[in-house]
Amino acid sequence: MIENNPSSVSSAFEILLEEIEAEIDFVNGVGARAFEGRDNDKAKEALARSDVLTALRDKVARLRSEWEGLAALAEEEEDEETRAARRDLGHLERGQRTPESAYYLPILQVLEHAGGSGKVGEVLDRVGEMMNPILKDLDREPLASDPSNPRWRNAAQWARHSMVQEGLLRADSPRGTWAITERGRARLLERG
Repeated sequence: MIENNPSSVSSAFEILLEEIEAEIDFVNGVGARAFEGRDNDKAKEALARSDVLTALRDKVARLRSEWEGLAALAEEEEDEETRAARRDLGHLERGQRTPESAYYLPILQVLEHAGGSGKVGEVLDRVGEMMNPILKDLDREPLASDPSNPRWRNAAQWARHSMVQEGLLRADSPRGTWAITERGRARLLERG
């Protein structure tokens, strides 16, 4: 579960910016292939889409900067009681849910078994099946922000983000796809 604090929002901005960057890279690749294939209409379409996505990325980056300024200002102005209340808001006690690190090995195993990559929904479904015996009741509860999404699924997606940061999963995999890296395969061999 994401704690209610400014760094969680900053992390969410980072994830969003990474996803937008990945989409820009994908669209640029489509445009480059179209240009090489002399499909000028498709190349122009990709260029226009890339411009829109780049503008969106810049807007999100400005919003992130604005948020960081607001969060810094709020932190300076808050008294200790307010700071303590913010830290406790929405916070789950340690041990109430399955830790994020518990998702690493199942994610790596599912991706390796699938040939190195897989569609997000399929990977999550399989990870859920594998982890079913160890998931806690709280993990199965729906998120307040998305009642159709159980906490474990959200936790697995955050685990994926951490695994990308650690180099276990590819940051540049196509949108909607998770892919293992060589470092991820090495981790799987050590732990598997």
